[in-house]
This record gives sequence, structure tokens and C-alpha cells, in this order.
Amino acid sequence: MGGRRAIDFGGYVMDVVQARGEGWQEDAYPFNLSAVRSWETLELHEKVTFLVGENGSGKSTLIEAIAIAAGLNAEGGSRDHRFSTQDTHSGLHKFLKLVRGTSRPKDSYFLRAESLYAQASFLDAASTLERYGGRKLHSQSHGESVMALFRNRFGGRGFYVLDEPEAALSPPRQIAFLKRLHELVKEDSQFVIATHSPMILAYPDAWIYEMTPDGPRQVTWDTLEHVRLTRDFLMYPEAYLYEIMEEPGE
Repeated sequence: MGGRRAIDFGGYVMDVVQARGEGWQEDAYPFNLSAVRSWETLELHEKVTFLVGENGSGKSTLIEAIAIAAGLNAEGGSRDHRFSTQDTHSGLHKFLKLVRGTSRPKDSYFLRAESLYAQASFLDAASTLERYGGRKLHSQSHGESVMALFRNRFGGRGFYVLDEPEAALSPPRQIAFLKRLHELVKEDSQFVIATHSPMILAYPDAWIYEMTPDGPRQVTWDTLEHVRLTRDFLMYPEAYLYEIMEEPGE
């Protein structure tokens, strides 16, 4: 899936390949999710690959499995962060093989919004504060801690997996996120990001995979329902609010 690369830096992970074998059950979770079924190889962009889809489509399950297959901690963090509060991740990672490029990343990290509290507790206790901006993450708001990690911990030349980073970010912070994302891309970093944010999805020269009922489908930003609905709502909020708030039968 996807087109061929045309630049020297080919990314640290070129493809995600499903190695189906014993234990793969097509009708059972997580193998029956639209983000998982109906493909054998998912090609990644050398810079930024986005996964987008409705709640329950399986994009977070897939991105979690990619992170674990890359050797990262299931609840977030880097290769040397091994903490666990609940063993809730699926076994999908056991069936994924990452086809790696000729370059090896110097850094890697898995950022997931839903477990950031536990991750912050681990980091505040185990890490030097300088690497995270000089302040304990728990002394900052959710959005501030995400940006502190993104600005200070992500050092470039890395393979970074992010699950819904926009969950904690205001619109201005999402713009700041895009700026930092671009800085890291220029430093030969590769990202795989699951997101609902039309603002983050607008990052240029990226691939967007939409999780459809038939599996991942490569699309463009301006064809996404997320983008169309957000744009229409901002242009005509009164019409949308009238329609959703009108009493039945009136």
C-alpha cells in the first residue's frame, strides 16, 4: 500500500508486515478490526504516517502493536522504560514484523495520551528532570507535560509512535506541536501517529491511512470526513446546532 520513496533517507521502518500464523483468529479481537484485517503489508512514509478513523476502528490498537513490535513499552515510553499498571494491550504485536531500512534510529519513543499519567509518575520518580524540561511532569497540566516531552525528550534521528497526542492540546498548542514535529522531521525522524485532529493531519508530505470497514485506505487530507465536518461546522455553526438541538417532531 502507498507509493515509492524518492529521497535518500528511507525511514527507519519501511513496512509493517502481518506474519499470520498459529493463534491468528480472523473473527476474534483484535484481528477482526477494520484497521487490522484485509491487508498484509502496510507501507510507512519515511517522514510521517497518519492513522485516522472512527472510535473503535482499531487505529490505536494497531499503533500500540507497532510500538511494541519496535521494542517500546506498551504503556508508553522508550526502550528503557519498563513499567506496567495494567496488562491491557492486545497480542497483535506478536503477528507484526517491521521491515527496517538501512539506517538505525538513535532514539525512539511511544507517546500515548490515555496512559500519560502513569508514564509521568514513572518518569518523575526515575528520570533526571533536565531531560523533560526541568520540571516534574505532574507539576504541569496534561497539555504542558505532552509538550514538555515533545520539546525536550524527543531528540531527533528517532522513530516515534504517537497515539492521539492532540487529546491534551489546545488549538495553539497543536500549532506548536506541528512546528516541533517539522523540526524533528528535518532531523531525520520518522513518525507514526494516530489522530483525530484535522490540524495535525494537515502536515504536508505525509501519508494518511483512513481505517475504513474494508481496511486501511490511503487518502488525502481534504477528502477526510474529519476535515469536511470540522470545516462545515466552523463555517455554519448555527445550522449544525439548530439541527442537532431541534426537538423531534418540531
